[in-house]
Amino acid sequence: MIDKKNKIQKEERAVLVGLIHKEQTEEQVKEYLEELAFLAETAGATAVKRFTQRLPHPDSRTFVGKGKLEEIKKYIEGRNIHVVIFDDELSGAQIQNIEKAIDAKTIDRSDLILDIFANRAKTAQARTQVELAQYQYLLPRLKGMWGHLERLGGGIGTRGPGETEIETDRRIVKDKISLLRKRLSVIDKQASIQRKDRGEFIRVALVGYTNVGKSTLMTLLSKSEVFAENKLFATLDTTTRKVVFENTPFLLSDTVGFIRKLPHHLVESFKSTLDEVREADILLHVVDTSHAQYEEQIGVVNTTLQEIKAFDKPIITIFNKMDLYEKSTFDPWLEEEVKVDIIKELKERWENELQGNCVFVSATEKRNIEELRSTILNKVREIYKVRYPYKSEFLY
Repeated sequence: MIDKKNKIQKEERAVLVGLIHKEQTEEQVKEYLEELAFLAETAGATAVKRFTQRLPHPDSRTFVGKGKLEEIKKYIEGRNIHVVIFDDELSGAQIQNIEKAIDAKTIDRSDLILDIFANRAKTAQARTQVELAQYQYLLPRLKGMWGHLERLGGGIGTRGPGETEIETDRRIVKDKISLLRKRLSVIDKQASIQRKDRGEFIRVALVGYTNVGKSTLMTLLSKSEVFAENKLFATLDTTTRKVVFENTPFLLSDTVGFIRKLPHHLVESFKSTLDEVREADILLHVVDTSHAQYEEQIGVVNTTLQEIKAFDKPIITIFNKMDLYEKSTFDPWLEEEVKVDIIKELKERWENELQGNCVFVSATEKRNIEELRSTILNKVREIYKVRYPYKSEFLY
């Protein structure tokens, strides 16, 4: 794994930094920092303090203002803080300037996500995808990382070798990126052949924001154990199972979770994984209904599906974690009739908005799973009838 000096180790104490500006409201930044804290926890760090600043736009040299950096430096002195994590992507020069000002290791959200992906990658495909994304992230930051050479002084005998070494590193990184792309291309072709070898089965793919319960639903629907835990990006590799509902077979795949501000290097590197989504006949969009910002998460997923050109197919939206939604929404003193009305209003709103293509479930409590199975089955059979009419008579 490259750039090890920036990687988070177990039990590190972290400080988080977010910026309020014209494109990010104070409420949004608060929510983003909550998610950043969860990302840090997933990577093995504990967020002990959060800093925010309001600026018209990010500072080109240090992202936040000089006064805020001094405030951060004063806080971390003597507190055993291991890393400062910024919620937005930083340039190499910005990282260098910030580290010089606060005298502490500094990373950004993209580097944190890459670190999590690197720790979670298990297969050759996932490891290659992550390594490619890491090198793509590193390439434009090499100049900033070599900034310390400027302190050797100007003039004859100092500047030239520094620039030569930077160019040498750039060539090495570019060569590595080229090699990884070739390696990934071979893996992609193998994966594509495997997908084609699956026969005339309808393909169904679970998609959604990270940590919404896709893997738990995968286990319920496929009746096979799939790794799941309450952490972001619990799984990176696509898991596919053959499922049979009432004599009707289809393939069900669990895919990597989406997230806001997902590094574009990852989207590019994980193209082959996302092909599972693109080539699916039906998408099951899983939503964590209990999350305070679940509507924004729906928007992030829909935008990502549009970006990878996978939004033009049947989508069943699964509003999961209804048990937690009720716990967070209902006060103890609420009458049962009022509770029923609240749930009814929620369902009517989304059923109207999604033309009825939605189901409300609790995967952990196995609530309403039969309705979900029936909804999926009907959609699968509809496609079988059109695509393989000669088969449909045997599926009932």
